[in-house]
Amino acid sequence: MNPGMFREYDIRGIAGKDMTEDDVFLIGKGVGTFIREHSRSKLSVGRDCRLTSDLYSDKVIEGLLSTGCDVIDIGICPTPVLYFSIQHYNQEGGVMVTASHNPGEYNGFKLCIGLDSIHGKDLQKILGIINEKSFVQGKGSLSTADVVTPYLEFVENNINLAGPIKVGVDAGNGTAGVVAVPLFKKLNCEVYDIYCDMDGTFPNHEADPTVEKNMQDLIAMVKEKGLDIGIGYDGDGDRVGVVDEKGNIVYGDKLMIIFAREILSRKPGATFISEVKCSKIMYDDIEKHGGRAIMWKTGHSLIKKKMKEENAELAGEMSGHMFFADRYFGYDDATYASCRLLEILTKTGKKISELLSDVPRTYTTPEIRVECPDDKKFVVVQKITDYFRERYNVIDIDGVRVLFEDGWGLVRASNTQPALVLRFEAMSESRLSEIRNLVESTLADIQKA
Repeated sequence: MNPGMFREYDIRGIAGKDMTEDDVFLIGKGVGTFIREHSRSKLSVGRDCRLTSDLYSDKVIEGLLSTGCDVIDIGICPTPVLYFSIQHYNQEGGVMVTASHNPGEYNGFKLCIGLDSIHGKDLQKILGIINEKSFVQGKGSLSTADVVTPYLEFVENNINLAGPIKVGVDAGNGTAGVVAVPLFKKLNCEVYDIYCDMDGTFPNHEADPTVEKNMQDLIAMVKEKGLDIGIGYDGDGDRVGVVDEKGNIVYGDKLMIIFAREILSRKPGATFISEVKCSKIMYDDIEKHGGRAIMWKTGHSLIKKKMKEENAELAGEMSGHMFFADRYFGYDDATYASCRLLEILTKTGKKISELLSDVPRTYTTPEIRVECPDDKKFVVVQKITDYFRERYNVIDIDGVRVLFEDGWGLVRASNTQPALVLRFEAMSESRLSEIRNLVESTLADIQKA
């Protein structure tokens, strides 16, 4: 089995190449053994709509049952619905068969013990159990359940829209559309949807709303039909992308500003968690409105853990993961997050651009991905961190965020791909180019060395 599939916060690889049917069965046995060793046995299993997900779901369930785990198969659903099932059915953990926003040839697993993500060292423990074949034996039970219906009822009852709103939805042929579209209609939204039928070949574009080209059809629809908002989802429905009424993409840090202001109006002094890729403007805005803003590492597992430690009301990432503990369960749910945004828009009577009109203008890049092999990327990041630490102020909780008086530059290793992630922000376009050139040329020199 390819150990490179066991990443920081999930298991992910190319189906049939990195990950065979036999591997998936063994992963089921490894996860089941790990869960049983923690005195748990009741698990939900869900899956996305990838072409291999039905087979991989059957195989991972077979492995789990062989260790004595009792499984509820909840079928095809967004990842947040799997999380909801753990809460709703009082389960002790869960397995989601998904490769999230990765291209169609990938598949993988997101794992939970309780509502906590299994990540880091615990994923390596599962790999160790598999390599040693030290599996527990048992005979678990299998049942099925419809979780989508109670999920939709819960969210509908939790959300209160103050008036009509015109919404565009692009689910990228992943699993979110079949949940979000009926929900928005129940909430009396006027819904215009594209690519909301599930298709594991992702024929229209990759289901990743952080990539600008993937949002172009949604932007065109928002402009053409005069919609109030466009909402894009990733393949498994835990990340949201937003387009404002003018057709501009609104990234996760700007969404955090909107959400944090609303929460702080009810909960003064509340704590918020975000990550190293987010704008300084966002951290400043939260503090300015009386909140406590904490910068932390990128990654849904790491963010959820930090939220619990800090008792945060909300966390968010540039990539569109939004974790609401305020009025919700503290996990990343893109459908729920978009409902909260619709609620704010209808209650304030303002457009997204109006809600953000007083936010200072900065110049930013989107996430820039630079190819770098998995076995080299952390070494490269360490070298560039050491280089800049000697010359500038840096934040090094996750890669290196190099601080300048009028901007910053970031280099960190992706935890999901053989790549480095870069992002830049400055107070002027010319300064943005200068900072970017400095960091990228230094990185290029280090990679050549």
